[in-house]
Amino acid sequence: MNDKTSFGYQDVDVADKTEMVGELFSKVAAKYDIMNDVMSGGMHRLWKDRFVRRVKPQAGETILDMAGGTGDVAFRMAAHNADVTVSDINQDMLDVGIDRAMDRGINSLVWSRQNAEELTFSSRMFDAYTIVFGIRNVTHIGRALEEAHRVLKYGGRFYCMEFSTTQWPGFKDLYDLYSHKVMPKFGGMIAQDEDSYRYLAESIRRFPPMPEFEQMIRDAGFARTRTEPIFGGAVAIHSGWKV
Repeated sequence: MNDKTSFGYQDVDVADKTEMVGELFSKVAAKYDIMNDVMSGGMHRLWKDRFVRRVKPQAGETILDMAGGTGDVAFRMAAHNADVTVSDINQDMLDVGIDRAMDRGINSLVWSRQNAEELTFSSRMFDAYTIVFGIRNVTHIGRALEEAHRVLKYGGRFYCMEFSTTQWPGFKDLYDLYSHKVMPKFGGMIAQDEDSYRYLAESIRRFPPMPEFEQMIRDAGFARTRTEPIFGGAVAIHSGWKV
């Protein structure tokens, strides 16, 4: 019997998930940023600004922005003159990011198609590793965290922002209703793809709770881990250091 993993609320063969996620993001790539604005009411922009303030990118340091796709976070870090490599497993997402960078006149970024679980970069190569709203789509999260640890220099920092479970009393039911009923409808109207956005909502619910994910970060070798809930815990910034 093949090992199973989650794909939204479905349990699928481990060997199939990477391809299924790839197909999903190929379908939504062109409308991905518009949908982020619609689904979050524009708040994702404020969350990403806050995230980059936590990362504190410095001029000349090397940063790997994994699952960076359309470049939203990388553009913010490049503005601080950091040397950013944008990586994603999906070439369609990277192509959207490259087009956006060209439109903005940003030519300092390196674009590299990568699988977060099997990075081709040398060990101890980067000063910082960032991943925003991407790690829940990885088949083997622990393996991706170990790879993040491997490619960081000693003293390097890991920062991840991911959806989580809200801690505000009474808000959880409203948020679940929005995620499972409204968000897929927006996906159908704007991206002509209701099923993909149903998966994205379901994948949030299947992602480990904040304390469990923080333990996974520690298990991968990181020290001084920290979790910072945002919007009542609907989103969280996770961090750790390679020492």
